[in-house]
Amino acid sequence: MEEQGEILNENNLEPEEQQMEDVAEAEEKKVADGVIIKLDNVKKSFNGDFTALEDIDLEIQEGEFVSIVGASGAGKSTFLKLIYAEEMPTEGEVYFEGKPLSAISRRKLPFHRRRIGTVFQDFKLLPKKTAFENVAYAMEVSGAPTEEIMEDVPQILDIVGLSDKMDKYPRELSGGEQQKVVMARALIHKPIVIIADEPTGNLDPVASLEIVKLLLKINKLGTTVILASHDREVVNKAAKRVIVLDRGRVICDDARGKYKMC
Repeated sequence: MEEQGEILNENNLEPEEQQMEDVAEAEEKKVADGVIIKLDNVKKSFNGDFTALEDIDLEIQEGEFVSIVGASGAGKSTFLKLIYAEEMPTEGEVYFEGKPLSAISRRKLPFHRRRIGTVFQDFKLLPKKTAFENVAYAMEVSGAPTEEIMEDVPQILDIVGLSDKMDKYPRELSGGEQQKVVMARALIHKPIVIIADEPTGNLDPVASLEIVKLLLKINKLGTTVILASHDREVVNKAAKRVIVLDRGRVICDDARGKYKMC
């Protein structure tokens, strides 16, 4: 009979604890290998009877540019919401930098979301604040000191090409310029991932191409970009990895693809 004090494993853990530690170590290794986001056998259902996503297994590398395409209702927005933890999977796990998002406490969720800049179709700018003030406000609410705000905001607005429009109000800006203010606001906390959900949905073709060029510029600076779009020209202009969703499932994943429905 084995002695009661016999070590169960090298870390003196119970088998279930050891298995959890092995999984954590494996995911940390993936971060070292460049994987920043992983969806592991993810399923997302609502009200128990509608399945928005199912059997999602994929990885996104640090610094990658990924376009998510699919018809309306294919699951694109739900996919993005899982990454910034607005929704949690019904089954499976979403990992960010090797750590399961299900393990993040509600108190720490804002810190996770600051690592992800979000850009949406509707601008949601504050109408009574200038471009500068709209971007600065994102820093103010997080407690940034005035000196840092005065230094960082002009730099970010310059990156998005609005250094000469800092004092303009949203009503004085074109749709494309307003979306650039939104992108500046998304960049202000220096996120490691940018999520853009139909960012060109309200823009004309010329402004849409300006936005995708800006996303490519941001990606070239090292930020991971995840773009969800139904705009064929925008996706083809990016000419990066394309993941196609259909009825909540991945049906195509091309490393350097074009907009298509497979």
